[in-house]
Amino acid sequence: MVRWEAVIIALFGGLLGVGMGVLFGLAAIAAIPETFVDIVSIPYSSLLGYLVVSGLFGMLAAILPARRAARLNILDAISQE
Repeated sequence: MVRWEAVIIALFGGLLGVGMGVLFGLAAIAAIPETFVDIVSIPYSSLLGYLVVSGLFGMLAAILPARRAARLNILDAISQE
């Protein structure tokens, strides 16, 4: 459960970062005169790779918290909240 939550949060962060990067890149291209920029290409395979890497890092970052949560006694955890 903890791992999947971390993966989902990491994917949302990656998606937000990729989306904002594309939008800011397009805004920068629009601001630059056409004499400097001839062709604009968005490498979709690279963007997909960035999302996959963010999901993997989210899973990697969740290993220790997931192990700690697995060791907790459920009744003790509920009674402390």
